[in-house]
Amino acid sequence: MLKTSTEQGNFSRTFTRRGFLTAGLKAGAAAFTTALLPRFHADAAGQYNVLFIMVDDLRPMLGCYGHSEMHTPNIDRLAQRGTLFNRTYCQAPLCNASRTSILTGLRPDTTKVFFNATEFRQTLPNAVTLPQHFKASGYHTQSVGKIGHSAATQDDAYSWSVPSWLPPWIPFNPLHIPVWQSLDVEDNDLSDGRTAEKAIAVLAEIQHTQFFLAVGFEKPHLPLYVPRKYYDLYTHQDFSLPVTTTLPNDAPEIANNKLDGLRAYLDIPDEGPISDEKTLELIRAYAASTSYMDAQVGRVIQQLDILGLSQKTVIVFVGDHGFHLGEHGTWRKNTLFEVALRSPMIISVPEQQPNETDALTELVDIYPTLCEACQIPVPSQLEGLSLMPIIETPSRPWKTATFSQLKRGRTNGMSIRTTQYRYTEWGNKGIKGKELYDYLTDPDETVNIANLPENAELVIHLSERLHAGWQEALPDIQEPKTSPWDINDDGVVNIQDLVLVANDFGAEVPVHAKTDVNQDGSVDILDLVLVAAHFGESTHKSAPQSSIGFLSRHVDDIEKWVIEARLVDDGSAIFRKGISKLEELMNVVVPQKTVLLPNYPNPFNPETWIPYDLAQDTNVNIDIYNLKGEIIRKLVIGFQVAGTYRTQSRAAYWDGRNAAGEQVASGIYLYTLQAGKFNSTRRMLILK
Repeated sequence: MLKTSTEQGNFSRTFTRRGFLTAGLKAGAAAFTTALLPRFHADAAGQYNVLFIMVDDLRPMLGCYGHSEMHTPNIDRLAQRGTLFNRTYCQAPLCNASRTSILTGLRPDTTKVFFNATEFRQTLPNAVTLPQHFKASGYHTQSVGKIGHSAATQDDAYSWSVPSWLPPWIPFNPLHIPVWQSLDVEDNDLSDGRTAEKAIAVLAEIQHTQFFLAVGFEKPHLPLYVPRKYYDLYTHQDFSLPVTTTLPNDAPEIANNKLDGLRAYLDIPDEGPISDEKTLELIRAYAASTSYMDAQVGRVIQQLDILGLSQKTVIVFVGDHGFHLGEHGTWRKNTLFEVALRSPMIISVPEQQPNETDALTELVDIYPTLCEACQIPVPSQLEGLSLMPIIETPSRPWKTATFSQLKRGRTNGMSIRTTQYRYTEWGNKGIKGKELYDYLTDPDETVNIANLPENAELVIHLSERLHAGWQEALPDIQEPKTSPWDINDDGVVNIQDLVLVANDFGAEVPVHAKTDVNQDGSVDILDLVLVAAHFGESTHKSAPQSSIGFLSRHVDDIEKWVIEARLVDDGSAIFRKGISKLEELMNVVVPQKTVLLPNYPNPFNPETWIPYDLAQDTNVNIDIYNLKGEIIRKLVIGFQVAGTYRTQSRAAYWDGRNAAGEQVASGIYLYTLQAGKFNSTRRMLILK
């Protein structure tokens, strides 16, 4: 979108580091430090890093998309080692709405974000963003350059491990400047060059951690100001005027964005058409800005190669929506025409076969795709579909349609794109206009054929599909997936998987190949914690329940695993989640008999926890004696339900003080558990 002085106010950098950390703590998402990141996780099989590159206002006008006039060698090389998606569509042709959809994996009807001023945390406060999900899975997440549209989204404390970074903003008034300029400056004198420089530095800092790094470039967003050397790559003769410079015949007026934003600039007339000469100037300036951005993308990917991270990193390159360059007599975005909705997208997964696909895909698919590529759970609420099957088999049958929408004031515009057609309705059931374009006979959308009598049946059919929604356009067959944490491949991560990992501890040749989860050459507690962190996750509906086969005899094993895990706990989110899951498992079993267990730590100073198992619901009291038989402290626990009380959060706590509040002396003490008719005594040692 056009960053006028009013709109750019959303990027005010008043959100300080202290504010970021405070908000993060309130959200329960404290920032990581590099020392706490789980290095063991970084080497796990298939657990790739992510380099997520998002570009503002970029249409698929790139060499790899068949535009031989374009100088985009770096993006073209990326396409040669990944999958080039020829038919990817945004869910909304406006910056904030589209980026919100990408980051949340949800469509505008769900996020309620249709305009640039709306904050998704206001409309959908509990949304789990793409970086937030990776952060919760143990990744260091960081943002460099423009990723969110506003400061609130850019600095969303749920999403990022550290505050985001933006290049310094220099305010401007478009009324006082032309829309393009060829400048005698170096790359790093402008915003995207500084963004690339920062991304290069960040990669060097986080190279030994598991990371999700988002890098946002602004060009070719207006104004089109870039170093002169990129303008010198082109002449006006390299480009042609658009096929059509007016709205399609019989198209409703509401389809036009009325040159929104472009007329604000000094060299653009306030009314009337844009001249052919000015159109060619702007196309050349757009191309030069794209080449400038391409050079910065190349610098970042080169750093990835230099650091040896390319074979460990999934790279996504994507534009947030398309862009008009005079087509239909309009400019920029915010229309439901093909050129505003089609986005470039390249995804490169280590060791994949380079390819391209004509499958219908959507930007909302990025979130689940990255989850599957990095083998972390795909949240069930997402409204996209992982593209990994397409990356593996580009020609396989896929979605039968994509869906996009926007609002003109209070009027909804909804559009469906099939292999052959685009059908659009404005207002309820198209009361304010309908559009239909056949790309086999009219690839440039010159004539709206929705109102032709011979197309009445087709319009009814496409309208039904539009209102049936995206779920009805999904592929009929989806192959069941296996999970790296589902050791026995029964479709669910459960106690059997934990036992299989434990049984292979220290084995030179593991019985089960998948038990070495992090592929570090040995099976140990790290592998078990990784499996535990994903306990209960299922890969298909027919999978058995995670509780099947979970017996009280497993509690002792789990307790040993918790103790061992605590000894090597590195403080990372994934580790804490694994330990928490193990402790939860201990708490769900009803033991066969009531037992008083050894206190921990023992000897202790100055406090200890007293664990026990209850076979039935009962009142619980613990008396603490000295060797003379004198009761020095009574711990009145009260009524408790049957279960295990072994973890620190559930065991009885004694602070080492007597009834008078005084610290007791070193020595041997006794403690007795009274639970209904059960009575048992053990010894404990205090050393000071």
